[in-house]
Amino acid sequence: MKNEYTETLSEIKVNAKVDPNSLPPAYAGGQIANGGRLGLLGNTTLLNAPFSISSYTSEMIENQQAMTAAEVLSKDAGVRSSGQTGGLFDSFFIRGFPIGEGNAGEIAFDGVYGVAPNYRIFTDYAERIEVIKGPAALLYGMSPNSAVGGVINIVPKRAANKDLTRLTTSYATKSQLGGHVDISRRLGEDRQFGVRFNGSIYEGDTPLDNQSREAFVGALALDYSGDRFRASLDLLNQKEDINAPSRPFLVANGVGLPSAPDGQRNVTQKWEYANVHDRSALLKTEFDLTSTTTVFASAGGAHTDVERTFGTPTILNRKGDTSSTPGNFIFNIHRASYDAGIRTQFDSAAITHAVTLQTSLYEDRIDRGSRNGAAVLSNLYSPINQPDQNIASPSTPKLSESKLQGVALADAMSLLNERLLITLGVRKQQVESKNFSTNGAVTSAYKDDALTPLAGIVIKPWQHVAFYGNYIEGLSRGDIAPLTATNAGQSFAPYKTKQREVGVKIDHGRFISTLSLFQIEKPSGQLTNGVFAVDAEQRNRGLEFNIIGEVTPGVRLLSGATFFDAELTKTNNVATRGKTPIGVPSSQANLGLEWDTSWVPGLTVNGAITFTDKQYVNQANTQELASWTRFDLGARYTTAITGHATTLRANVLNVFDRDYWSGVASYSGVSIGAPRTLMLSATVDF
Repeated sequence: MKNEYTETLSEIKVNAKVDPNSLPPAYAGGQIANGGRLGLLGNTTLLNAPFSISSYTSEMIENQQAMTAAEVLSKDAGVRSSGQTGGLFDSFFIRGFPIGEGNAGEIAFDGVYGVAPNYRIFTDYAERIEVIKGPAALLYGMSPNSAVGGVINIVPKRAANKDLTRLTTSYATKSQLGGHVDISRRLGEDRQFGVRFNGSIYEGDTPLDNQSREAFVGALALDYSGDRFRASLDLLNQKEDINAPSRPFLVANGVGLPSAPDGQRNVTQKWEYANVHDRSALLKTEFDLTSTTTVFASAGGAHTDVERTFGTPTILNRKGDTSSTPGNFIFNIHRASYDAGIRTQFDSAAITHAVTLQTSLYEDRIDRGSRNGAAVLSNLYSPINQPDQNIASPSTPKLSESKLQGVALADAMSLLNERLLITLGVRKQQVESKNFSTNGAVTSAYKDDALTPLAGIVIKPWQHVAFYGNYIEGLSRGDIAPLTATNAGQSFAPYKTKQREVGVKIDHGRFISTLSLFQIEKPSGQLTNGVFAVDAEQRNRGLEFNIIGEVTPGVRLLSGATFFDAELTKTNNVATRGKTPIGVPSSQANLGLEWDTSWVPGLTVNGAITFTDKQYVNQANTQELASWTRFDLGARYTTAITGHATTLRANVLNVFDRDYWSGVASYSGVSIGAPRTLMLSATVDF
């Protein structure tokens, strides 16, 4: 079933110039968009972007029955999830670097950090889920938790030209039932006012033993589009309660990783739980001073409340015995984001310029308290039920606060009728952070700034072929030398991660193929002979290849592969120097196929293969998890029932019910792959 954007935009010429504020149309096949948002540069087409970008459409999301951003991005060969199935939060590796492992959310919402729900993104309110691969400090500003592998951006749903009332009911193994309503209207004499509401409720047992889950999502999107003034307001309310939430496993030193247990096994106790409540708002405005000059501003923020009682299990031996110390944790996370700027276009000689000046401010504060219970023993293969522990609730003193301020200037230049595109820019980023003791005293404080440049080029010798290259930097918070160092208390400038990338994109008419080569160098601090210095480095080199689109009428591909040569090039330990970084495989690949059958009109079958090579759990490369391959199958049937467009979907994940370790986080936490899971849904338009 095609969504409204696909219906109205699919005929637009795919290599046409895209206005910075317009939504790029869906590409042939409807699974990806022909472009995406490049931060302060606005939207651009795939061929005009000097970066590797992917933008997954709501049509693809619905047909995959993907409930979260992590489930969508599992189809991307450059991204891997490091979060635990049935866990509290989603985290990722992009180009071999972690994203989303901290308590400050690192997923952007409509181009802005600090608004999206903190730990998990539900797809109910997403029109597109975009990924820019590689560092992007100039484009989006510094990531709140210092991620440098890429940017994930959620494009929110907006009211389309055609009114919509859509109801979806769903079922997932074991008894997770759900309902989702999507209502869209445009109002006013010129239909300048838009209202779109998405609401969902999910409840029941999950595939994991002893686990149940309740989730509520409410998203209201309002917009106004006048002749010169445009505005939008997004309001989100998201709540998720999980009983017996699973956690990644740590592995004791010197212990080899045991074989993966049945994906249904869950060592978390029945009485452990996690409750997360997110509330977000984002107001964006634009005003055209002239036909070529626009001023813009936005203000938004989010508040997250977390109450949880559980522990992180450690695997003690090859028999799979585990130990976990449950803790009662309460988090209150406050985030706010503001930006303003001006965007103008003008011609200078034979060059067309699109210049953007932006100033931005991001702030967060984390209040946290915890109390620990007694250690709990269990086993991976035969979990043991242990008595309930009544752990008292803690107070929640302020733990930390941060402020990220920036000013950015960029010029996207077009020459020779868009055959040559050059983008230059620079951002000055100021970083402030403070940590506090439980009595409110400042234990450490940091303030510094850095310049991060961008140079990008696109050369199109033919209309449908684009060669591109970029140099761009990422930014991470600098360290303060620890008390054990002879230079204790010395602060270091923010760490600059440097990417160099070249590639080619070929538009074959109904499908696109891309090839890119990249090198990313990320420095960090370390203690050597009693002195703390910025002399550690991880270097990831890689090759990415993708084919996406409709390769023949009725047959669609969503495929790609990434090959890594990743190395710890500089460390203070001969046991780790030259070794492979934690969580970075030598290769990972995806092959997704859809076929509109001719023998049953309206029936589409699909399948997917996901492969990830072995990964190391520690820097010395003495602990590893094996390579794995997962097979998924599905089908959907589109018809009309009593005049209402109806789509029935069925998907089976992990068809052969393989037991496998799916990934490892940067802190060496390993995750169990999901068991075989059946998902059913019915969507009706009224």
